[in-house]
Amino acid sequence: MSAMVLSCAAGWAVFLALHLALNGRWWPWLAVSLLPPVAFAVVPLALLAAGLATGGRLAAALAAGCLLLAWPQNGINLRALARRPEVPGGLRLVSWNTQHWNQGGDPDRFYAFLRGLDADVYVLQEYLNGYEGGEVWDIDDEERLRAAFPGHHLAVGNQSVTLSRFPPAGPPVPVGACSLRVDLRVGDGVLSTYNVHIPVQLTVTNPLRPAFLRDMRRRAAARDREYTALVEDLRDNPHPVLVTGDFNTSAAIGDIRRMPGSLRDAIGACRSLCPASWNARARLRLWRIDWAFTGGGARVGRYRFRAAEGLSDHLVQELTVAV
Repeated sequence: MSAMVLSCAAGWAVFLALHLALNGRWWPWLAVSLLPPVAFAVVPLALLAAGLATGGRLAAALAAGCLLLAWPQNGINLRALARRPEVPGGLRLVSWNTQHWNQGGDPDRFYAFLRGLDADVYVLQEYLNGYEGGEVWDIDDEERLRAAFPGHHLAVGNQSVTLSRFPPAGPPVPVGACSLRVDLRVGDGVLSTYNVHIPVQLTVTNPLRPAFLRDMRRRAAARDREYTALVEDLRDNPHPVLVTGDFNTSAAIGDIRRMPGSLRDAIGACRSLCPASWNARARLRLWRIDWAFTGGGARVGRYRFRAAEGLSDHLVQELTVAV
């Protein structure tokens, strides 16, 4: 039995070595990195327990090493266990991928849900109609948006919507092809909000067909362009920033390492030990692919994921931000 445990631990170690070497560097590995992040904790913990139970010290040591090496990729939020003082004041913001803007649903229920979130700033993605892997259609719902949110300023671009009670400090700035920066006049300063939507990695089709690999390679190139444009804009921005949206990137996907080190992940303000934002319609949610970062003096006071009441496959990000 100990020999079998050692073989499993060695196999996981080889897989982890390949993952650490190729993740975020070789586009075909995008498919492999879709593994639920918590697996990088569960698998080595199980191997560690099995090694200790069978007297396999080498297997246990190997499993413990794998657990430590891959810890940043498992998505577990140990900071949720610590008592953290809340940042006082701040604006209330929600960020949400609407999943094709209520396509085929009840618009009255959709807008009632949005209004019920009662946010100072709304950062909304997928302001479009269409279907996964196929054609998408631009939509025009601005008249209804202005009527539903009379106290908010509206910015639309790159299939994204930003609604804010704070006036804009300038015109909205498209970032890449899928994200939108809106600079807001908050008090005596400016807060730059980034409404981010990184393209998904692949279309769920037959992986044995050449079209599957061609599509994944095209999507990997699009993701690279979007991350490059986002990082370049952030590095040139002198204002406090809030970067949030659907990154289609979990803690186990190397692309998230591209975010500048000067930014702080808002997850430190979250009280969930295993935060996840997708799939909102499933009982078991294993992926956090919606993120929020702050920098330049902006700080997060509270951060949580809220149910989308069946309106989207993404949970809603709710946070308070002080500048």
